[in-house]
Amino acid sequence: MQIVSISSLKGGVGKSSVVLGLASAALEAHVPTLVVDLDPHGDASTALGVHARPGHEVGTVLRRPRKGALASVATASSWTKHPITPHTVPAGPGAPADGSSTGDGARAVLDVAPGSAASSHLDHAAFRTKDLKRLETALRGLARYELVLIDCPPTLSALTRMAWAASHKVLSVAEPSLFSVAGTKRTMTALAQFETSRIWAVPEAGVVINRVRDDSVEQRHRMRELQELFGPLVVDPVLPDLSVMQQIQGAAWPVHRWPGAPAQDLAQRFGTILAGLTR
Repeated sequence: MQIVSISSLKGGVGKSSVVLGLASAALEAHVPTLVVDLDPHGDASTALGVHARPGHEVGTVLRRPRKGALASVATASSWTKHPITPHTVPAGPGAPADGSSTGDGARAVLDVAPGSAASSHLDHAAFRTKDLKRLETALRGLARYELVLIDCPPTLSALTRMAWAASHKVLSVAEPSLFSVAGTKRTMTALAQFETSRIWAVPEAGVVINRVRDDSVEQRHRMRELQELFGPLVVDPVLPDLSVMQQIQGAAWPVHRWPGAPAQDLAQRFGTILAGLTR
């Protein structure tokens, strides 16, 4: 089981969007996946069509974690109810209304351990060493999944450190802007410091550049800056800034099932990033 944390110490860079794109790619590739929504806002859960019920979400499990306890709250994403075919067109608010679904209706595993404000009790800077093992314990032994994607809060909190402690890889999400470059430096520095303070280290880290606009001179400058700072850690390909992504998320739909060339370009890019994570 590959466990990957998606992090950023700056909000608003599209961290949850990257989680959703990778989840869509995993669904398309039939990679059994669990999304763990550690962000108390629970945005990833909402976009995946899962709503936390009191006592049935990540925060409750992490209060008194037991081996494999996340299985008790893992809920199938509504995405799995849609046929996994190349030409599915969604219906519902914000979705195209002139399409149809074709194919054999094959299904794949995409579950969500939903996030909610109940996680806030751990969303603080102070923590004990044993707290770092909470998520790792709750994930242990979940043989149903080949991939776990963890959506971290945009803070260097006990929740974020807990995710890093459980992970084989950490992806830091950046956008090509001054403040985001600074936030990415903070994330990678914090990750390096975190590794030196523990008896085990995250084996691999990378930087995903999101919301790229090719026509922006400022962004091209910041892209070069990110490349200079992080070199081989920068993930290829980058992700473009496309308004269609907001439509897709508003409809709670996987990007791989949304019609049109822009969505399919995004889908291909997420598929390539996923392949790099799971090889």
